[in-house]
Amino acid sequence: MAGHSKWANIQHRKGRQDKARAKLFTKLSKEITIASKMGGPDPDMNPRLRLAVANARGQSMPKDNIERAIKKGQGGDVEEYFEIRYEGFGPGGTGIIVEAATDNRNRAASDIRSVFSRNGGNLGETGSVSFMFDQLGEIRFPASVADDETILEAAIEAGAEDVTHEDVTDDDGEPLREHVILCAREDLAEVSGALQASFGEAKSAKIIWKPQTLIEVDGEKATALMKLMEALEDLDDVGEVFANFDISDAEMDKLAS
Repeated sequence: MAGHSKWANIQHRKGRQDKARAKLFTKLSKEITIASKMGGPDPDMNPRLRLAVANARGQSMPKDNIERAIKKGQGGDVEEYFEIRYEGFGPGGTGIIVEAATDNRNRAASDIRSVFSRNGGNLGETGSVSFMFDQLGEIRFPASVADDETILEAAIEAGAEDVTHEDVTDDDGEPLREHVILCAREDLAEVSGALQASFGEAKSAKIIWKPQTLIEVDGEKATALMKLMEALEDLDDVGEVFANFDISDAEMDKLAS
């Protein structure tokens, strides 16, 4: 296990899950609003909205919140959001991709640049990091929905490219195994729809940046990198943060203490 999943587990073990969940709901609401504004309020006619709503349901977001976010996207006074990708370098030479949705480009750029510089990193140019990642569709289900062989067969039939499994942490800090299905970026809606027809709502279905190789980080650099990741994810304009680090279990225990 490496990268974002390990990062999420560290946050749970540090007792930040409540704050992370509140931020997650805010991010999900923003994505629903953007999707509704761009493609209309009907999920059946708007693939992006369909995915956004499915993600919100997979995270147990209340139905009223989902409907409110959809209606907000249809309002005449809704903010205009700009979706921007930032790329930079963290401690230990790690590559970091930050995806943001903001109503103020200057504010977002200034805040993200400041977080990088204050935490041992530096913001780079577009393309300076993304070549080290592959952009893919990712669908996650709890392992309890089906055994490995059943998921694999269904994923292949749906058009997925790969199936892996990860041990993550649930909202109560308990270990949880997940099926992780990867597909081509452009096939995400089709593959996730086919799998959800068989196994119900996915925990998440989204576009990710998957590192091609991982960089081992430990000691002071690992500590500094976690502070950078935490500060980036705390920014209101930031939606997702992807990085190509690997941290040993022993190092993770130190960081989570």
